[in-house]
Amino acid sequence: MTFYVQTYPYRRTARRWAENRERTLGINVREENDAYVLSALVPGIKSDDLNIQVLEDVVRIEGEYKAEENQYLVRELPSGSFNRTLRLPVPLDAENVEADITDGILTLRLPKAESARPKQIKIQSR
Repeated sequence: MTFYVQTYPYRRTARRWAENRERTLGINVREENDAYVLSALVPGIKSDDLNIQVLEDVVRIEGEYKAEENQYLVRELPSGSFNRTLRLPVPLDAENVEADITDGILTLRLPKAESARPKQIKIQSR
């Protein structure tokens, strides 16, 4: 008698559920003196396929990975729509946001609003 052990009996169901849900975009954010720099992996996405919105201190990125409807033996590349909404600690200058996609990496430079930038105060001696 042969006994087969399946490590996770609901693997196919979980995989189908994961394929149909909307994905969250993974990001890195670093702070500079006058801006935040956000980076995200978006392989195969063109700039026209992304929707980026900035309002006060909130950044929202939406897009969709387009995939062929073939029968795959292994399917690990992302597909379907994704979004990410992020609230930063200070208001942003939405008029001067810079966006760039190079080698599948989205980079957003999000300048802080003038009111949120650090100010240097000079003391006058008498």
